[in-house]
Order: sequence, then structure tokens, then C-alpha cells
Amino acid sequence: MAQRLKTDWILFGTVMALVFFGVVMVYSASSISAQLDPRYGSSWHFVVRQAAWAAVAFGAMMTLKRTYYRKFQNPAVAFGAIGFALLLLVIVYFADGRHRWLHFGPVSIQPSEFAKPALVIFLAFFVTWRARAINNLRYTLLPAALSVGLLIFAVIVPDLGTAMVLGGAAMAVFFTAGLEWRYCFIVGVMALLGLVVSVAVEPYRIARVVRAVDPDYKILSKVDPHGTIKAHMEKSLATRDTNYQSEQSRIAVGDGGVLGLGLMKGRQKLMYLPEAHTDFIYAVVGEELGLLGSAGLLAAFAVIIWRGLRAAIRMQDDFGRYLALGVTMVLALQAFVNMSVVVGMIPTTGIPLPMISYGGSSLLTTLALLGILMNVAEHAG
Repeated sequence: MAQRLKTDWILFGTVMALVFFGVVMVYSASSISAQLDPRYGSSWHFVVRQAAWAAVAFGAMMTLKRTYYRKFQNPAVAFGAIGFALLLLVIVYFADGRHRWLHFGPVSIQPSEFAKPALVIFLAFFVTWRARAINNLRYTLLPAALSVGLLIFAVIVPDLGTAMVLGGAAMAVFFTAGLEWRYCFIVGVMALLGLVVSVAVEPYRIARVVRAVDPDYKILSKVDPHGTIKAHMEKSLATRDTNYQSEQSRIAVGDGGVLGLGLMKGRQKLMYLPEAHTDFIYAVVGEELGLLGSAGLLAAFAVIIWRGLRAAIRMQDDFGRYLALGVTMVLALQAFVNMSVVVGMIPTTGIPLPMISYGGSSLLTTLALLGILMNVAEHAG
């Protein structure tokens, strides 16, 4: 008789609670601005779309939850997934001036989001396949660097934040698989150089970094007395007031105090904090629900990380272990980066808070990843 699998109800319940909470917060953060905006004209504009995407994403999650995870341990699936993600990223590069969105009538998707499940599946397959020769430079590390590096490079163009998340998750998987410290150091240095270059080529990215660490340009004026860096920053209109969102976000979090102003009663979302329902929705949570609400949301993500790492540790086969680890690291790093930006710990980078921020592509790929994680957790026991 086949073994009856047991659902991880703690993980499942936490995910469903976060999705429901996310829909509520999207309505709270967007209702007034959507009603006042002539492009939308309805306070329900964003929340209806988020709820529709939530239904589609839930179906994807349940389908993958019921799909035996070992079916992904196939070269056609692994290389096909990463190839599909690269194809979408190439198409959007030429189809959209901002290199971010593909539009299909009223529906828009963000290809960089689909790089996350593609990378997780590919990493789990590749590392399991080359487990006994993980430190072989010619047959393991170079092919991995080419495949993973190409995907991350394609993502960097439109979305530096997501590229950082993908790079961090890849490092975690390879390190867990036994990658030697010398190679970890080399990869780390290369990643740092790549990050510096990707920031340097975009004036608005330089401005975000400089204004985050040196808002008055005191250090910059000493390092760059001729103003070359500042002149480069000002080449783009996007560099103006790059710290505005971060400042308004910190004001929102500070106004919330311990208990918050109350749900729907936040003030910064009223045309002060741009796009409050997307990347900066955690600031709305902090203002309306206070420290307790923010800490509660952080605790919910901690539960998902705990259940994901628990599944990875208990898993008997390498492929399932690396799948669980990859999913957990992607979600953990994305949540950490988003929350760190909101509270001003790191420079602004456009990355949504999983399951909370408005965005169909993000919600769909996040729940798809969690569906895979739930299936692995069921087989981990």
C-alpha cells in the first residue's frame, strides 16, 4: 500500500494567512489613490486584480503540491525552465522600453519573476547531478557559472534586486552541496564586482547608493572633488529625489508606533508614499498596524523559513533537499531585502514583498515555489 502523505498544515496555513493578509493590505494601501486616479476611477481596481491573481496562483500552488517533486529531476525540465525564463527576458528586453513588462491585453507579466522557479529547479537538478564532482572546475563549475550567470545577467538589466536574490540563493545551494571555500571566495568577489558594475552603469542606481549612505554628499565631495560622479548621476531624470520613497517609508513606519494608527487609517499612502501598494507595502503595514503588526508579519515569514529548512534537513534525497533549500532561500532573501529597504537599512531597490505586495507575476511564482516546497515537505516526513 502506498504511503499516505501528510500535509504540512503549519506551512500551508501560514501561506494562506499571508495571501489573505496581502489582499487586505493591497486594498488598504491602494483604495484611495486608485479612486482618485482618473486612469482607474475605482477603489477596488487593484484589489480585484490581486484577488484574481491569488485564485490563479492558488490553483498553481495546489497543482504543484500534488505533483511529485521528483518529476522535476529531469534535464528536459531543468534546462527547459531556464531556457524559457531566458527567452522571456530576451523578448521583454526588446518589447518594452523599461525591459520589465510583457503586455497581453489587460494582463501584464514580469519575466524576471519567472527566473526564480526556473533557477531553483535548475540548481537542484544540476547540483544533484554533479554532486560527486561539485568542485570540478571544468565539468561542474564552469557550466554552472555560464548557465546561472547568464540568467542572473539577463535579470540584472531590468531588476537588480531580483538578481541579488537569485545570486544569494545559488550561493547557498552550492555551499550546502560542498563547494570549497576558495571557490566560494572567487564567486563572491565576482558577484561583488558584477554588482558594482551594474550599479555604475545606471545613474539612478548610483544616486540611490550615494544618497543612502551620504545624503549630504560630504564623503562624495572629498572622494570626487571635480564632481564627475555627481554629474554622471544627474544624467537621468530618475536620479532626482531617489531617496524620497525611502524617507516617506521611514516616516510611515515611525508614525505607526507600537500599535499603529489602525487598518485603513494610514496617512503616508495618501499621495505621500508613491506606489505604496507595491514595493513599499511593508511601510503601510508598519504605519497602520504598528510594531506588533510588522513583527507579526516578520514572524510569519520566519515560520515559512523554519518549515522550509526543516524539510531540507529531513529530506532523504539530494534533489528534494536542494529544492527545499532553494525555495526557502529565494523567499527569505526577497523578504529580507524588501523589509530592509523599507526601514532604510539598504538603498532602494525595486523588489516586492512576497504574497503581500501587489503584483500578479510575483504572487503566481511565489505560490508556485511554495507548492513545490509543500510537496517536498510531505515527502520529508
